[in-house]
Amino acid sequence: MTGYQTLVTGRHRPVGETDSELAFCWLLNQMELRYPEGPQDWPEMLRYVAQCCDELRALGVFNMLLSNGEYVMAYCTNHLYWITRRAPFGRAALLDEDVEINFQEETTPNDVVSVIATQPLTGNETWQRMKPGQFAFFHFGERIEDNVHVLMEVDFAPNRPGCQAPSQPLD
Repeated sequence: MTGYQTLVTGRHRPVGETDSELAFCWLLNQMELRYPEGPQDWPEMLRYVAQCCDELRALGVFNMLLSNGEYVMAYCTNHLYWITRRAPFGRAALLDEDVEINFQEETTPNDVVSVIATQPLTGNETWQRMKPGQFAFFHFGERIEDNVHVLMEVDFAPNRPGCQAPSQPLD
């Protein structure tokens, strides 16, 4: 990101000097200013965080995940993908290793598991690609809200060869 050094972080201080650390401190400050007693409605607060992320995206690349342990928010600037798995669980073939995982051995019939990554991690499942400016909220693994309907005319971010995770198993 560029111009991030002027973000006001209030009482929150980054440990290092990266743009993402300062951006997260700024986000915490924005949430604290808007919800001084803490949010009563987490989806409402996450919609506000998405507006803040739009401001950060104007400064450059800002992909992020934010969670309180119950809700997870994903915000995409360029490359994020998600997948939700539920029973009956099957096998997943990892792209970067010649390994197959049997999720049925790792889960219960009641589990719902969502994974968010910068590139699909498996080759035999359908991952959902996010668009620039897209957010998604997950609650106990289930996607409960996103803004993809307002981004119909927005193109996906271009792929950057050499900077992406492999799309085929490595030899």
